[in-house]
Amino acid sequence: MSSGVRVASLFAVVVAALIANATAAAGPPPFVPWINGTTPAEPQTQVQAIDRDTFVIRQSVRTNFEAPFLYLLFGQDRALLIDSGAGGLDIRPAVDAVIADWLKANKRASIPLVVAHSHSHGDHIRGDSEFAARPATEVVGLKPADVARFFGVKTWPDDIASFDLGGRVLSIIPTPGHEPAHIMVYDPHTRLLFSGDMLYAGRLYVPTDQFATFVASADRVAAFAKAHPVAALLGAHIEMTTTPGKDYAMEATTHPDEHRLELPPSAIDRLAAAAHRMAKAPVIGNEGDFILTPRPPRPQP
Repeated sequence: MSSGVRVASLFAVVVAALIANATAAAGPPPFVPWINGTTPAEPQTQVQAIDRDTFVIRQSVRTNFEAPFLYLLFGQDRALLIDSGAGGLDIRPAVDAVIADWLKANKRASIPLVVAHSHSHGDHIRGDSEFAARPATEVVGLKPADVARFFGVKTWPDDIASFDLGGRVLSIIPTPGHEPAHIMVYDPHTRLLFSGDMLYAGRLYVPTDQFATFVASADRVAAFAKAHPVAALLGAHIEMTTTPGKDYAMEATTHPDEHRLELPPSAIDRLAAAAHRMAKAPVIGNEGDFILTPRPPRPQP
């Protein structure tokens, strides 16, 4: 048996157990510790269930230092995968294992899959090619116009779109600034806000020429959160330790004493306030559980 099949088989067992025991989330998800590079036999990915229709896949830091988190949400009509990983492994076996167990638990033969992205940076899209030829699968484009067209955002980035998975209507919130096509996804079913690279326990990079755009996005999310109950934010990485304000070195290969994945709803207003403070003279702003980090503008492609 190949290592890839072995990993997929392991996921099938783990996910089946999670599905059997998971219940709808009323607050922050009760995650067990995530793989963090400190165990020699660490698997390439780890799957945890938030409820029977919501799953988190963490890519091992041993496969790529970015160690991103991917999110897989199921509705009655289709499933949505947010991000496809940073490369350094085949990510599709883990995704397919979760889908296979969900289908079995729901006595279904198939379900269409949409592969979308929090944004288009390489550590979130490198698995796209694995899904290009997958049956009943659509991979969303990477430019703001592609994202707006697919999700039905009428005026980018001011309007918020609804995207129905079938009995599960998500809100798609344009949040450019970190990257032009960045979005957050809100799920009223779990009251979770999937916040990508704009807000997570780590270094939040903002090109200095995009700071005004980032501030507007932070205000947009803050206004949305005032009108919608948010239990927690789940971002795309963890770069902070459990010591407030202390992050890992760049490209760290292990994450001992890792901060929790989830951030409290209060982080939304703190991000907006920090962004406004820094707007005229961007400097590093350490907020304890995230660090707003200005950087030089990216070269135009």
